[in-house]
Amino acid sequence: MDEDSFKNLCLFDTLVGLEEGLSHFSGPSRVAVIYAEKPESPLRVYDPKNLLQGHEPKFKELYVDSDLWRTREPDFSGKGIYGITYPEKNLGLAGLISQGARSRAVFYQMWFTEHHPDMCSIGPTERWLEHAAGRLSHDFANQRDLYTGISGRFLREYATHAVRDFIVDEMNIILGWDTPLRIYPILEAVIGISGTSEEGAWPRGEVVFVESSSIEQLSFMAKFPSREQPKIANFKHVRKLLLSVENSNRRLVSDGRMIVGIATQAVDAFCISVMFKRGHGFLKVNDNLVCSFSGGDFHSTTNRAKLFEVEEILLESTLDSESENQLFKIISAIVHYGEEEEFGCTLVVDMNDAPLELPGQRFEHPLDLREKRYLELAQAMARVDGALHIGADLNLHGFACLLDGHAIPGEDRSRGARFNSALRFSAEHEKIFVVVVSVDRPVSVIQGGVQLSSRCEVKPFPGTHVGSLKMEQWLYRQEEP
Repeated sequence: MDEDSFKNLCLFDTLVGLEEGLSHFSGPSRVAVIYAEKPESPLRVYDPKNLLQGHEPKFKELYVDSDLWRTREPDFSGKGIYGITYPEKNLGLAGLISQGARSRAVFYQMWFTEHHPDMCSIGPTERWLEHAAGRLSHDFANQRDLYTGISGRFLREYATHAVRDFIVDEMNIILGWDTPLRIYPILEAVIGISGTSEEGAWPRGEVVFVESSSIEQLSFMAKFPSREQPKIANFKHVRKLLLSVENSNRRLVSDGRMIVGIATQAVDAFCISVMFKRGHGFLKVNDNLVCSFSGGDFHSTTNRAKLFEVEEILLESTLDSESENQLFKIISAIVHYGEEEEFGCTLVVDMNDAPLELPGQRFEHPLDLREKRYLELAQAMARVDGALHIGADLNLHGFACLLDGHAIPGEDRSRGARFNSALRFSAEHEKIFVVVVSVDRPVSVIQGGVQLSSRCEVKPFPGTHVGSLKMEQWLYRQEEP
């Protein structure tokens, strides 16, 4: 294998592992990199799935019209051939997350991935990209005789480490370097507790991790003797204790090793709070969301439906912009309430000038959902079997409505009656769409007997170059017809 082939293999292995890991963490994700191996080397672009398309003017400004990126040459003396000592920060491009580094082995790297709109925080992803830069530098420095080919596997399984690295960075900024709070045991406990059921129910409630020096500043409702404090590694014991704080403003307090007691007081000092919500949960640092967790893994998603399909339907409707916005807020409020309270429900959104007559419980007068009290009532009524009937006039016309219709192709028996009834009903009524919230599945938007999706498969354009290109070639490339 010649030197160029070896480096292309390193790039490919790093990019594929990074892409697969981020796709599991955040949903389908593309990855690209811009790099120059030596200070005098040409800048190259490796973007096999056209992630960077549309940003050419900015890259021309940064890398062709200006030479600042090349003149900032760090001092690597005494740093060794592997050490990355100079990180390159996020470029702040719309729709992209970027992070890179400079090292002896690779003079300049900037890695990119998609900024998904439903991310809790971009911090862990930035640490992930930073680690990719470190792995590529390490492989280039090793050269082909010592190449192990494990960088892709490291990056594929990096989610927990990325979350930990981000939390440590935030902790060091606030507390300094000398702190006894260890993050890996906390993250291990979060996943372990979240997967431990009690009498068939998954955990619900909050655990707050506080540095030991801040424990004494808290006012405890109940504090355990030091010799009887449960270890956080005892997942079953902690799971049982969560029963005492479920559905309340109480929370368990831990010093990172033990459960110290139960408190209601807000923590002003640095803290890591973990909210368990039966089957999934969220991790925060000082009230700032970091990530979610479910199924034994950490994820970047907020676990709230974004309802892009609903936005698209409303944009194509004849409603004025104010009514579109208000109707979207009404639908979102009811859907998110169902998600947070973990119950399934159905919303029939009726865009007809005169609402349909649906079998179900109607009102003497429709309820105006722009009023908070009626919107809250609609959220509660969504729990009742049957569908809410919401009109384009922003009123609730009925609840517990029955949706009937004839069998249609494409029904999915694995999805149950709520989903398939919505398919049948929407197939027979032109100016309606149905939003189905399932307890154990993502929210579905159905129109015309078809489940809509705003996600499309990412494919390279015809003629896309499979290897890297010089920046000038990439900027002025011509796509084959």
